[in-house]
Amino acid sequence: MPKKNAFYAQSGGVTAVINASACGVIETAREHRAHIGKVYAGRNGIIGALREELIDTSKESRKAIHGLLSTPSGAFGSCRHKMKSLEENRAEYERLIEVFEAHDIGYFFYNGGGDSADTCLKVSQLSESMGYPIQAIHVPKTIDNDLPLTDNCPGFGSVAKYVAVSTREAALDVASMCETSTKVFILEVMGRHAGWIAAAAGLAAQKEGDAPHIILFPEIAFNREKFLAKVKRTVKKYGYCVVVASEGAQYKDGTFLSESGLRDAFGHAQLGGLAPNLAQMVKDEFGYKYHWAVADYLQRAARHIASQTDVDQAYAVGKAAVEMAVAGKNAVMPCIVRSAGKRYNWSIGEAPLDKVANVEKMMPRNFISRDGFNITDAARTYLEPLIQGEAYPAYRHGMPQYVELKNTLVPKRLKRRFKV
Repeated sequence: MPKKNAFYAQSGGVTAVINASACGVIETAREHRAHIGKVYAGRNGIIGALREELIDTSKESRKAIHGLLSTPSGAFGSCRHKMKSLEENRAEYERLIEVFEAHDIGYFFYNGGGDSADTCLKVSQLSESMGYPIQAIHVPKTIDNDLPLTDNCPGFGSVAKYVAVSTREAALDVASMCETSTKVFILEVMGRHAGWIAAAAGLAAQKEGDAPHIILFPEIAFNREKFLAKVKRTVKKYGYCVVVASEGAQYKDGTFLSESGLRDAFGHAQLGGLAPNLAQMVKDEFGYKYHWAVADYLQRAARHIASQTDVDQAYAVGKAAVEMAVAGKNAVMPCIVRSAGKRYNWSIGEAPLDKVANVEKMMPRNFISRDGFNITDAARTYLEPLIQGEAYPAYRHGMPQYVELKNTLVPKRLKRRFKV
């Protein structure tokens, strides 16, 4: 049986370590030349396949590909293009198969979250019915840490480390000035429906009274009176109060505190302005001087402080995806399995995509303190191993050195163009 080429694409918001997964895919595919021909990457994610804009990764040196291990963002470009259901837009899926067939692609590695897992599953199913079977393997990635059937998600550990460190450093700043200046500091972090990133801030605390004093989770309905009372008690007791708020904080009826009324490309409510809203709430009630910050892209781009565990796991799922494809697997996702016992160990397992797609994993209630404002020891036990180890990139003239690929496009073979 003649060997087929592979297609790899990055989806959704990028992370500090998604390129480590790309490195794992490409390096491992090069080791399996008897089964896999070239690895093509989608220019700007799945849009690259629909537009037939395929990057030939064989044009990149071994050194450049290995350099992806320490380079943040998406080396080939990503996108927020949600593939609709087969019933709604069968043409897009048929276009993918058309492009794959034109370039002799038999393997599809899609690196992303829940939506990309769903796309992977549908491509696997449709390609079979169209007579051109594609082995579709999902490579997990999301800073939100909300994919099911995996202990954690590559990308999360590094964000968790960044948020925990930033919370501790900002808290020291506020504590040193609280006598005559700022009383309340609010840090807004990502996390629409699941509070994993906000929870990671809890790792900043080492003893009673350490920040963060309040964490707001999407899983716990926001109560204005309880929140303000907690702020007042904290300022009275410690002189200042540090709040870490998940952007998805919401009222009991499900309305986001920061909902703008707009929608993003995935149809999700556009969020923004939570931190200043909370700060104004505190100002109006108590008159405290405040400062706020939004971690935004900084938290997911911070490769300079990435977790070594996260880098290792991101590479491992990329490597495993190729090995699963070579072994004949289809419609599966390599997942991270935590071993039992006090010492942290992990291995790679396998999850079926029909159990992964469109399922969100929320924070367990036993990870959140009884009052709903902090994490428990169980959460700390889960989170701490994921931020372990430093994976600093090489520095030159005081700045980290990152790889920039050539991203040479493959000549198009189809006459028909496809509008996305």
